[in-house]
Amino acid sequence: MAVNTNAEITRLRDLMPASARMNTRLLLDDRLTCVIQVPFPRPWRRSHPITLNWALWQSLSLPQRDLLFLQAVSWLGAVRLLKPEPYQIVTVLGAVGGLFEIFQGDAVGTLAAGGLGAIAASQIWRSRQGAQSQLEADDAAIRVAQRRGYSEREAVQHLLSALERVPMIEGRALNYSELLRTQSLRMRVQKAPAPLAD
Repeated sequence: MAVNTNAEITRLRDLMPASARMNTRLLLDDRLTCVIQVPFPRPWRRSHPITLNWALWQSLSLPQRDLLFLQAVSWLGAVRLLKPEPYQIVTVLGAVGGLFEIFQGDAVGTLAAGGLGAIAASQIWRSRQGAQSQLEADDAAIRVAQRRGYSEREAVQHLLSALERVPMIEGRALNYSELLRTQSLRMRVQKAPAPLAD
């Protein structure tokens, strides 16, 4: 059954945490080759897009869409590039040191400071793009889904089934991060309490 575009966008906006509504934009683009796209957020932008391929999005069940969307929102909200952590501090110090060395005319110092800043920046990028950040976003999405009426077990099962379904829709195999996440979710399903019988 076809899903009404405006109704779905309104429903997804209501689904996401209130803290995410102000800085998240929902876009539709059927030219995407993926079901959902969440670009790495740029700190200078006030809002960050989540783009859906509308034709592919409708191939998922409503609970799968809910959990996949909440996972994307949770990942986006967790990426804080300006949060003061060691790598961010080293990146800034490397950039400042590199500029200072340029003005001093010290080529070796410029390379050393610039290299240190570049290494720290690449570590920030890898930590935000890696499997661990996705696993943490899975946990956050499951917590939000529980506040939206899903049991823990239902939320885990729907997220797991969405993760398994998306590569099929996109015509590809699961990538490394998705394999780790599905294994983690399968273990969590086994541990999650079963719903109480009526």
